Amino acid sequence: MTNINTTEQASLYDHLDQMSTLEILTDINEVDKSVPLAVEPEIPHIEKLVDGIVERMKKGGRVFYLGAGTSGRLGIVDASEIPPTYGVAGKFIGLIAGGDTAIRNAVESAEDKLLGGWEDMQVFQPTENDVVIGIAASGKTPYVIGAIQKARENGMLTGCIVCNKGSKVAEVTEIPIEVVVGPEFVTGSTRMKSGTAQKLVLNMISTAVMIRMGHVKGNKMMDMQLTNKKLVDRGTRMIMEETGIEDYEVAKGMLLEYGSVRAAVDKYEESK
Repeated sequence: MTNINTTEQASLYDHLDQMSTLEILTDINEVDKSVPLAVEPEIPHIEKLVDGIVERMKKGGRVFYLGAGTSGRLGIVDASEIPPTYGVAGKFIGLIAGGDTAIRNAVESAEDKLLGGWEDMQVFQPTENDVVIGIAASGKTPYVIGAIQKARENGMLTGCIVCNKGSKVAEVTEIPIEVVVGPEFVTGSTRMKSGTAQKLVLNMISTAVMIRMGHVKGNKMMDMQLTNKKLVDRGTRMIMEETGIEDYEVAKGMLLEYGSVRAAVDKYEESK
């Protein structure tokens, strides 16, 4: 495969340092509009990956996101939002080259360690029911490549989210998702359009999986954690909508007693 490295091509805009603030913001917004359109052709591949994840998760499998730099951080963000949103812990695991230190600070050369990602996974005792998704804008990060290769050798399903066609990461992956967003506004700054594309795809994957796994009823997050007043209020109103209870305090009392929207609604329906 031939890697067409569009993420490193020169920006279509020049003299950025001579632009006004309004010009900078307007042009960034203009190029950002192309990102969802770049994601759209990859939906069939995203669908295939989601269905594979669901199949394995029903057998106890998990999803490992692996990346370096911005890509790794995006995976960690998505994975960390699953427990409070859907009440499910340990099903999505985000790993970054360089470990937790690299979430806030660059760790020199960590991404160049070919077996680093696979070694980082070992603390979680991976099994063949798990899924590994490599995230790499360039598509050539050794930390990701090595993890995917070892995962395949051990019978795991593998996917990737890259922003170049014909990359090494895609080459070694069973279900590659290649979202080609083109040159960045600031040349080579892949935290911009590439990062946005990766975030969109991660949102699609985890949300679709959680819906398919039964953690949404209608359009509501039935298993969300009640970690603050805002979420208690949201959960209370969800119970009112689902049950027809008109008294806010009654619905809130049920939520706090049973601990989740799902449990409160189920108890209500059982009592009818």
